[in-house]
Amino acid sequence: MNRNGMRPIHPGEVLNKEFMEPLGMTVMDLAMPTKWPESEIEKLVKCQLRICADLAISLAIQLNTTPEFWMNLQSTYDLRRAQRRHAGLQRLQHP
Repeated sequence: MNRNGMRPIHPGEVLNKEFMEPLGMTVMDLAMPTKWPESEIEKLVKCQLRICADLAISLAIQLNTTPEFWMNLQSTYDLRRAQRRHAGLQRLQHP
């Protein structure tokens, strides 16, 4: 959980729930036009793969979004996870 009580949401979860399921797309349906290996798209949907710039561009083209949308999802997810890991750190005390 982060400060607002919500768990970090992986971009693969967004891809699956907000795009693939509503559009009735399978991993193969998305992999073929993006020219990404089916195994990589499967890892992404299972939240086991980070989105890189090249994948963000491919997804943006196929899903009528922007690369920034996908990169922002990834960076927000990464930041939220890092915040959870560092939640117990204390600030340095300056004299």
